[in-house]
Amino acid sequence: MRVDIGGSMRILIADDEDAIRRGVIRILQSLTDLEEFAQAINGQEAIQKALEWRPDLILLDVRLPVLSGFDVAREIKRHAPDIRILFFSIYNGEEIRQEVRSLGHGFILKEQIVQMLPNALEAIRSGKPFFPSDTQAD
Repeated sequence: MRVDIGGSMRILIADDEDAIRRGVIRILQSLTDLEEFAQAINGQEAIQKALEWRPDLILLDVRLPVLSGFDVAREIKRHAPDIRILFFSIYNGEEIRQEVRSLGHGFILKEQIVQMLPNALEAIRSGKPFFPSDTQAD
């Protein structure tokens, strides 16, 4: 399934696992014609790259070394509120769902990223939130 996101989109992928970052880029490349990606391996690097590179979207792991994904999102919102944030995680507890709703534009589970990412991209590109995990059990 190809996703029409209306032109090029710059995406920063922030996750401490190299295999996850590479996998996300492969998924994105299979879905779209996107070519601009940046990567961050910890929260501090995610903030630095986001503020310097100004991506359209950050795919942000909830749990990162140095600074959590939530702390990263707070800092980015303070300095660049136009950058959209799509959280992703292996965790789906009530506390996490509340935080991602207050700080981000969407949330997907890592185990379902292949199935959820196309819809998440379309929703966020259209200015809509994407929070399907609210209906899923922990």
